[in-house]
This record gives sequence, C-alpha cells and structure tokens, in this order.
Amino acid sequence: MSRTPALAGFLETAARILGGAGRWVARAFTHSLQFRIVVLTIALTIIAVLGVGAYMSQQISRGLFESKLSSVSVQTAGYAAELQSLSTGEDDEALSETLNTQLRSMLSRSPTPLRSVALEPKERSTSVPPLVALVGGEESIPVAELPDAYLSAVDRAELGEQLYQSVTLPGEESSPGLVVAQQVTIPAAGQFELFVVADLQEEQNTLDFVLRALIVAAIVLSVLIGAIAWIVTRLVVVPVRTAAEVAGQLAHGDLDQRMPVHGKDEIATLAESFNSMADTLQDQITRMELLTVLQRQFVSDVSHELRTPLTTIHIASDMIYESREDFDDSTARSAELLNSQVERFELLLGDLLEISRYDAGAANLVTKPTDIGEIVTGVLDTLSVVATQAGTELLLHAPSSPVMAEVDRVRITRVVRNLVVNAIEHGEGRRVDIYLAANAEAVAVSVRDHGIGMSEEHVEHVFDRFWRADPSRRRTLGGSGLGLAISLEDTHLHGGWLQAWGREGEGACFRLTLPRRQRQEISSSPLPLPPADAAHTGAALVAGPSSSDGSVRIQTGSIPIVVDPAEAEYETD
Repeated sequence: MSRTPALAGFLETAARILGGAGRWVARAFTHSLQFRIVVLTIALTIIAVLGVGAYMSQQISRGLFESKLSSVSVQTAGYAAELQSLSTGEDDEALSETLNTQLRSMLSRSPTPLRSVALEPKERSTSVPPLVALVGGEESIPVAELPDAYLSAVDRAELGEQLYQSVTLPGEESSPGLVVAQQVTIPAAGQFELFVVADLQEEQNTLDFVLRALIVAAIVLSVLIGAIAWIVTRLVVVPVRTAAEVAGQLAHGDLDQRMPVHGKDEIATLAESFNSMADTLQDQITRMELLTVLQRQFVSDVSHELRTPLTTIHIASDMIYESREDFDDSTARSAELLNSQVERFELLLGDLLEISRYDAGAANLVTKPTDIGEIVTGVLDTLSVVATQAGTELLLHAPSSPVMAEVDRVRITRVVRNLVVNAIEHGEGRRVDIYLAANAEAVAVSVRDHGIGMSEEHVEHVFDRFWRADPSRRRTLGGSGLGLAISLEDTHLHGGWLQAWGREGEGACFRLTLPRRQRQEISSSPLPLPPADAAHTGAALVAGPSSSDGSVRIQTGSIPIVVDPAEAEYETD
C-alpha cells in the first residue's frame, strides 16, 4: 500500500518532465530554423543509413548462407561418393561398424564445422540400423525432429538430388544450423538417406559483427552530419537572425542600426544590400521628417500671419453686415455670405493653430475637478437651436448625481461639441442619444446617432486630418475636416480614449473615455462599444487608440482599428 503513492508520484513527475521536454522540442522545432534543419537532417540520415544497412545486412547474410550451403553441398556430395564406393562383404554387424567408422572419419576431417553426420536406411526393415556420428561435447538435432515436410521431400528425392533445411541447433546457446540431405546407395547394404548437419555460428558471428559495425557507423555518421548541418545552418541563420534584429530595431525607430559585414560571400552581399536599403530608408525618413517639420512650420507661420489681416477683414465684414439693411437685396445677401465665410475662415484658422500647437508639442492642460455632466448639458443647450433646425432630437442619458473628473474644461467642451455636431450633421434628422456614465477609474460620454452610418473605409479614416466621408455633403455647421483630429489630440492629452464605431444604415457611435484623475491608467470604459442598441450582425470595426478593455488591436489604414470581442458572441447568436 505504501508503494502505490510513491509510484504514482514518480510516474506523475516523469510524465511532467516528458511533457515539458516534448513541449520544448515542439517549440524549438517550430521557432528555430537551425534546430529544424538539424533534426530533419539527422532524421533523414538515420532513415538512409537504416535502409542501406538493412540492404547490406540482407546481402551479406544471403552471401554467407549461400557460401556455407555450397561448401556443405560439395562435402555432402563427396561423402555420398565415398559411401557408394565402399566394398562391403561382411555380415550386418561388421557392415554397421564399417559405416559408423566411415561417418566418424568424414566428421573428423571435415573442413567446415559440422555437428553431425547421420545415415538413415530408407527401408526400415533393413538389418543396418540408423547411424549418427556426433562432434564430441556438442548436441545436434536428431533426424526424427526435422520437419515432416522436409523428411517427406527427402524420401521422394531422386538419387543424387540434394535438399537443404535451415534449423536451430540445440545447446547451451542455440545457434543457427543447416541440414543437407541426399539419397545414397551402398553396395550390399541398400539405399540410405545421408543427413549432414552444419553449424552456422561462425557465419552468424560474422553477420553480428557487421551489424554492430553498421550501427556504430550510423551513429557516428548521424552525429557528424548533424554537427555539419548545425555549423552550416548557423553560418546562414546567424546573419538572418541578425538581420531580423536590426530590422526590428529599425522598425522601432533606431535608424542608425546596421548589419555587420564580414568577408565577400553571399551573406556579406546580403548585409551590404540590407545596409544600403537602411541608408536609403533613413535618408527618405529624414527628408520626410524635415518636410513634415517645414510643412508644420509653414502652417503655423501662415496661420499666425493670417491672424492680423483676418481680424481686419472681420471688423470690416461686421461693419458691412450691420449696414446690410441699407443695401439692395443682392448686396445685402453678399454681405451675409461674406460675414458667414469670414467666420468660417476664422474657425478654420483656429483649428490650424490648434493643430500647430499639438505638432509643436506646445499644447498644455489646465485641469481642475469638473462635472462632466455640466459640460455635456452646456453643449446641448448651445446646440439646441441648430438641432431643432435640423429636425434632430437630442436625448441625454445621464445619472442624477455629478460625474466628476480632472479635465481641461475648454478642451473637453470642444470634444463633446465636435461629437454632437458630427452626429447632427450625419443623423439624417433622427434622434441623437448622448450617454454619460462613470466607474471607479474613468468617465465616458457616448454620442450615438441613427443616421447613414459608416463603412469600413470610413471607420478607418474617420480621425484623419482634412478627411470627410462625403465631400459633396452639405455642411450646416461649417467643418474644416480637423474637428475629430483635434478631438483625438485633446483626448490623448488627457490620457484617454476616443473611439468610433459605425455600420452603414445603422448609424455611428463615438465614445470618449477619460481618467477621473490625471496620470491615472484606465483599463475599461463605463459604456459599451459597439453600443448596446446596435444590431449585432456581422463584424464591426471600432476605430481609435488601442485599449486594454478586451479589444483586439489591428493596424490597418492610417489609424489603429480595434475589434470589440463582444462581436464574436454576437456572430454566434
């Protein structure tokens, strides 16, 4: 009873060790080209050596057997000739003694190892009994124990015809043997069957030696070829591994990394080509960065330079607009258009200046504890007239208690306003739902419209600068194509998420998630995305920064795309 737990523990430990070793081998085989090549090379070598060894051992075994059979056959034929040439005139007892002496003589002067020579009378009624000559100290197989089929074949054989049979010879250690039989006619004695039993132990020893030599050669050859494969593949894999590491470092922005170049072979040529490609890539990136800096500087300079003349134009436009009642209808309409376009120009210029601040890293947060519900309510109040004109109902779903967070009020107000304006523009006059919720670490605002929705392409580019889903679409609230891009930058500045979801014909939903305290990491959002009222048919894309709330991040297009894991459940319903 006490041994059973110990044995079970040992077996469990052994199984765990073997399982770990198996997993390590499987991982190494799938992840290491060098290990895989070496294993396959050794395996193929072993298979080839086993095949060649099996063929060689078969041929050697056949050769040894045929050589022994030929030798024993010649001896048997000689023995038969000797017996047939005997001149016997004695009585039966003297004849038996003569034959017995002759058999012992044959056995003693045999050039090959024999176990016995037996002489069996074909007619059992003869006066000469069966005679057997044995090697001293050795055992031989009796004639009566030979296979019946073989004995019957010998009995039917013609005079001079030889038949052989492989047997196992008895003794302390059984050994292979060979029996050759031939019919003999002895003068004055009648017909007999001569059985010569030969020992094949020497041939078996030779074959065993050859097999051991082949096994040792196979092991040595496998190890040698495995070592050669390891060295050869290392010469190739190490540069490839180095290239992969350098490529990874280049991909992470370290553009000064290069592959070492040794010698003048193909690997060195590959390294030189790789380094040349890296140099070209670095030059291109450097030029692009310089061009980007110049473009940003140009936008910033132009924006600042336009501020002063635009202010003058705005003042003049306001004066003309205030005096429009003194003009005729056509001039008054022109004054109204001039004033609206100047205001739109000011908005565009303000957006360009804001983007320039982000590009220059000059954007700063001025945070203080703020009621997010108050911000949302204020935005809805300012846009209520616009929503009414568009035939859109704005419906707020918010808790009765304040939802507090440390935010920059101006920036978050701008983000919420951009989201609501975007929903009104694309809501097709249907209701827009605004949701507000909070948990211990974050607050969230979702703006859900039920309008035209977005395709996959729209979702991928929704936060790109100056990008519009439908450029021909009429805009009632201006729009520079920078609103969502600025909103994303404002959200990132707070350490939050701004994500978008949409399907064609089902509307869209934008979710803003902010930490309740600055520099606090958020792991989940209080509001779902896709929204809870979405028709969950087919896969939905969610655009925005990668998050740790269970979403799967996919890099596609110009922005990160995350797929909400709940979609997998929806698809299986």
